Amino acid sequence: MPKKGDSIICTEEQLANDKNYLALIENISRIVESAHRKLATAVNTVLIDTNWEIGRYIIEFEQQGNARAKYGDDLINRLSRDLTIRLGKGYSKSNILYMRKFYYTFAKDERLSHLFGQKGETPSHLLSWSHYFEILKLEDPLEISFYLHQCEQEHWSVSELKRQKKSLLFQRLALSKDKEGVLRLAKEGQTITKPEDIFFQSVVRQSVYVVSA
Repeated sequence: MPKKGDSIICTEEQLANDKNYLALIENISRIVESAHRKLATAVNTVLIDTNWEIGRYIIEFEQQGNARAKYGDDLINRLSRDLTIRLGKGYSKSNILYMRKFYYTFAKDERLSHLFGQKGETPSHLLSWSHYFEILKLEDPLEISFYLHQCEQEHWSVSELKRQKKSLLFQRLALSKDKEGVLRLAKEGQTITKPEDIFFQSVVRQSVYVVSA
């Protein structure tokens, strides 16, 4: 029988079943996971702002003395090579073109520049750079705006964004009279390839409801 004040040595098995120890693990894990989320958010914010500013510098350089007309594709090729030599990976020609398009699309294009408030204002940080990269593969301003809002409102992951793009959600909505139905089925993960599919899915739901009732 240990005396008052004596230390009690617990085995690992006892610790594994100790409620206070389990609470300790839970608290530490929660703090670290929260820190990881904050770090990821901070990194994403910096990445978006940096790519936005890079795009802005390129656009402004091109607008000085018609530099784009003067240098053409040589500007992006040379910029990619020199930045890679100086800064390392991440500055391929493709990446730089998307940084340029990122700024131009949401700051200069009259059809889309209103999406982030005042013209030239820093874009939303609700989405990741990977979201923007995927959305900027599109050319139609309405389609870009649609997927941008859907990602923000529905909290789509990048993989979900790719899935919805591949299923031609925007085009199906444009052709369908039941736009709410298409959006609802898309949210549930259903792939609609023709208008009749919307009716079929609706009939199936009603049948299931009648049987279960």
